[in-house]
Amino acid sequence: MFQNRFIACSPRYKVSDAYFNRELSLLEFNKRVLHQAYNQNLPLLERLRFLCIFSTNLDEFFEVRVGGLLEVLERNAPPTTGPDGLALKETLDEISIRAHQLVHEQYQILNRELIPLLATEGIRVLRREEWSEAQVAYLQHYFHSDVLPVLSPIGLDPAHPFPRILNKSLNFIVRLDGKDAFGRNSGRAIVQVPRSLTHLVELPSALVEGGRAFVFISSIIHYFMAEIFVGMTVMECYQFRLTRNSDIFLDEEETEDLLRAVQGELVYRQYGDEVRLELTDTCPAELEQFLLERCEIKPRDLYRINGPVNLNRYSDLFELIKDARFYFKPFVQSMPKLPKRSSSYFDAIQRQDILLHHPFDSFQCVVDFLREAAADPQVLAIKQTLYRTGSNSPIVDALVAAAKAGKEVTAIVELRARFDEEQNVALAERLQRYGIHVIYGVVGFKTHAKMILVARREAEKLRYYVHLGTGNYHPRTSKIYTDYGLLTCDKEIGEDVYRIFLQLSSMGKASKMDALLYAPFTLHKGMVKRIRTERENAEQGKPARIIAKMNALYDLELVNELYAASQAGVQIDLIVRGVCQLLPGMAGLSENIRVRSIIGRFLEHHRVFYFENGGNPELFCSSADWMLRNMFHRVETCFPIRHKKIRERIMEDLELYLRDNTHAWLLQPDGAYVLARPGTDEEPVDAQATLLERWAAHN
Repeated sequence: MFQNRFIACSPRYKVSDAYFNRELSLLEFNKRVLHQAYNQNLPLLERLRFLCIFSTNLDEFFEVRVGGLLEVLERNAPPTTGPDGLALKETLDEISIRAHQLVHEQYQILNRELIPLLATEGIRVLRREEWSEAQVAYLQHYFHSDVLPVLSPIGLDPAHPFPRILNKSLNFIVRLDGKDAFGRNSGRAIVQVPRSLTHLVELPSALVEGGRAFVFISSIIHYFMAEIFVGMTVMECYQFRLTRNSDIFLDEEETEDLLRAVQGELVYRQYGDEVRLELTDTCPAELEQFLLERCEIKPRDLYRINGPVNLNRYSDLFELIKDARFYFKPFVQSMPKLPKRSSSYFDAIQRQDILLHHPFDSFQCVVDFLREAAADPQVLAIKQTLYRTGSNSPIVDALVAAAKAGKEVTAIVELRARFDEEQNVALAERLQRYGIHVIYGVVGFKTHAKMILVARREAEKLRYYVHLGTGNYHPRTSKIYTDYGLLTCDKEIGEDVYRIFLQLSSMGKASKMDALLYAPFTLHKGMVKRIRTERENAEQGKPARIIAKMNALYDLELVNELYAASQAGVQIDLIVRGVCQLLPGMAGLSENIRVRSIIGRFLEHHRVFYFENGGNPELFCSSADWMLRNMFHRVETCFPIRHKKIRERIMEDLELYLRDNTHAWLLQPDGAYVLARPGTDEEPVDAQATLLERWAAHN
């Protein structure tokens, strides 16, 4: 198989020198996110937000990536090494070393920088030793009225063995002395902090001397722990948190009803195999060892924490603190200007394609397009893919309105969108209630393409109107993710999208596409072909260039093709937000390749691919990253940008990203990233800020 083919490296490079480990590359991405918390040019609570994002990212890294590696290790499969040269155990050991370093740095930023700065601004999260008598009295009343009734402490004895700890729940291990009413004394107990409770409690202003003060719910439980175990002595208690493997396993070949199967598996996500234990660093060795044994955690996977366990609990502050000084300056998303004399999206799209660049352009126009289609008597059918949308989305409301109006409505709902499965199950059930045809995609392939097809009867002919996008149909993420969307009635594109929907909803061989590249059938071949064309042009002395922007690059064949193109002299610029298997700037291998990652206010999410093509440039936008899973295990679309002005606008955006010297991180040949800085004679360039100024209006 192609994934086992490696580039023929020059003698001074081993195969392992030419590829970066996927998991370590992902940790490098999270390191870049963490670095944003250091950035003094950002508003204070935005710095804290990046710290919280890093925390949730690391959770998912352990739940999915580390959980998957440990699962493979436990199968006792024959030892193998990846293209990076690391064996599985070596990868896990290296992950542990780097993740421990990052967690240590995370709490240093919190304790040494952000907490003092918050206090300077009158925002304090008080420790137990800082409470005044009046505050203690207030919190004691709160504890008895709002907290104690929902607690379920578990004393550990033969009748109450160590419980199955809920994934990512916050708990206390408690050491007790004395006997209870039944004469029992095991010496230990577990108290889980209920997820139904708010993370932070604000103290009344009358009890605070200036500013605002908050208390973690865990601090309240800790302080009043003795009132949970009446008549016994609480000797000590410590916070801990267990992370579990959260991948859902489904044998789709043996599953008759995918919806019910996913619903059943969601229950088990909370109780997968243990992968990480977080424990406050003041916990003594005896209790630490007890938890390691009961949680079946190796010392390598123990993380001792200098501060509150799970920093994402600080994210409650973003709802409680509304002072604009602490946040990014708000902006108003722009609406695309429709051609004159046009109040209809159908009329406007007939005149010219419409490009949407989120978050600078409002997602509302996609909703309005669907609403118009739902109400238009000439529209016969609407088909749409839904990956991460939510059951209460205005997109879903528009589809329901269309069904109520008598249109034929089909929704391809991907139930297996990781961590959105529960919402997608609810979405599918809601759509079915209104008579919408709901399809769960293709067994063995996630439907990741972002497509809307509207079939409209015009002058006795059927015309297809299409929306194709690089991101999800989700109004909330469209405000924080950068994505492109294209509204077009191009005949070839429309017919291609129709063929894809037909194949997803019925059976048959892959149809020939006139305009689109389509995974898992033609996308990978199409990218390889175009990279090779650039290489051949370079070998013939013609101009040759590739610009590719994506979230991740992890496909050995594509990496090898890029290496070969570089050796032929093709100038290659890659903008890769996260994982990048390729190593740039290596003499004789990749000296003509440059890789940068943009980490800023918005999450860079669009996928764009440019090929010089001998003076006849090709530009594509896509729902797919250059990864094996996207190319061969998902349904994806890659669509050409044919309108000249739209192509020029996207190219301007790409060149702007390549000039960014404030939020760009440059990948080095050793796998490390260095933050770009303006030279002595250079002006600072911030791509996202420039796009905001150019396309969106500020409040």
